[in-house]
Amino acid sequence: MGRQQIIVIGAGIGGLTAGALLARQGFQVTVLEAHVYPGGCAGTFYHQGYRFDAGATVAGGFQEGGPHQIAGDLLGIQWNIKPLEPAWVIQTPQTTITRWRDESRWAEERAAKLPALRSFWGVQARAAQAAWNFAARLPEFPPASLMDMGRLALKIRPDLVPVSPLALMRMGSLLDLLQVKDQTARTFIDAQLLISAQTTSAYANALYGAIAVDLPRVGVYHVRGGIGSLAQQLAESLRQHGGDLIYRHAVTRIERCAGGAFRLYTNKGRTFEADAVIANLTPWALVNLLGDSASESLQRETRQRPETWGAFTLYLGVSERVLPEQADHYQIIQDPTAPLGEGNSVFVSISDREDNKRAPDGMRALTLSTHTRIAPWWELRQSDPEGYQARVARYRDRMLAGAEMAIPGLRRAASLVLPGTPAAFYRFTRRPGGMVGGFPLTNLFRVRGPHTGIPHLWLVGDSIFPGQSTAGVTAGALRVAADVTRAFADRKFWVGRAQSTIRAGAPSPSSPPVQTR
Repeated sequence: MGRQQIIVIGAGIGGLTAGALLARQGFQVTVLEAHVYPGGCAGTFYHQGYRFDAGATVAGGFQEGGPHQIAGDLLGIQWNIKPLEPAWVIQTPQTTITRWRDESRWAEERAAKLPALRSFWGVQARAAQAAWNFAARLPEFPPASLMDMGRLALKIRPDLVPVSPLALMRMGSLLDLLQVKDQTARTFIDAQLLISAQTTSAYANALYGAIAVDLPRVGVYHVRGGIGSLAQQLAESLRQHGGDLIYRHAVTRIERCAGGAFRLYTNKGRTFEADAVIANLTPWALVNLLGDSASESLQRETRQRPETWGAFTLYLGVSERVLPEQADHYQIIQDPTAPLGEGNSVFVSISDREDNKRAPDGMRALTLSTHTRIAPWWELRQSDPEGYQARVARYRDRMLAGAEMAIPGLRRAASLVLPGTPAAFYRFTRRPGGMVGGFPLTNLFRVRGPHTGIPHLWLVGDSIFPGQSTAGVTAGALRVAADVTRAFADRKFWVGRAQSTIRAGAPSPSSPPVQTR
């Protein structure tokens, strides 16, 4: 195989994973990153002695058959992680539910706290296990060609057939079918789905939803130094395999050249030639770079597809004396009868007590986040700056009040409270509008793949299936790396060898692969 030039736009987890895998294959890979450190929405930034996780705060997918485990084995990476037990705690005014990974403890907890879901768990477990086993075979989903469809068909196993009707259902319909009417039970499911599927049971696909609510059971982890350390390890692997990572270079334009090649221009006045481009971007951002060269399908998509969620975040420096020892992640729902997001549901992540890289002595770094619609923030920012600041204050106060349901005295013990709006995400990640989290998983037959309608130009990241989370974008990156290699070489891709390894040591029911927030 020749030394084809691959340019990756953006040093997020997806872009770095795809780039490192292709560098390992012998491609000449250059990653262009606008910021001064890698990670994107799964990055970790430094502020006043703290290392805060900017967006993603929960990591998974490291067990046998998980996306990070597969990528790590291929790249020779030993991830610097620590398993958590429990995964997190769900707090409402009426109840506290602990999401244990240990199956016996979780069975006891859900029997006591969620009896209305008794019939649900059997269906969910069978569906999740079949879906995890399917995911471990790295399916070409969604298929983009007849060859993809043929490869996909070969990876379907009998255990997927009995649960396949769930692929046509919404989670809310399944709950109705099982006669789950209890408000606490349905709110619990909605809250879990919002984290991983970006929507609630009324809209979430039931088969994907079975996996989404399975995440705590399959394991979540602390990453030493913050979740951005995953990107740092990937960046090191990229360089070890001969690739290059250039910071402070924002791509400003992509030009399509004769013969199917590309020319990329950056804010530093440099020009890069490429045989192929992998864009760790949203479709909107890619269209902005392509201009009139964007394919009609890509332009139509950006006109018709609704915007995704944004996030409002608070970054806190807090005395460890007030912090509970029960768990390091909390999902708080202040009013179960009201819509989730917009400060009503708050996810709290606390840095590992043993990780002295994250905070000064005696202190801990906390990230609080809530889903939010981005349009109201921009309308206020552009037309009413005082109203914008007042909204920031309202969200800050509401989220702190919610967090104090699980951590009494939090506000008083916080020596640092730093807010972040969608505008801040836009400034640091360059994602249009500050959108985060990928597309809601509502219909498995309409999910977005990596293809753009332009040969040798792929998307990677949370915009492509399976979407949200470091594990999700890693799974997508494995698919993209396979597609790029097949596009340039008529030979068996290395994933085939990885799949043989996986099949030889297939994940057990207690340790399937995972995707997380």
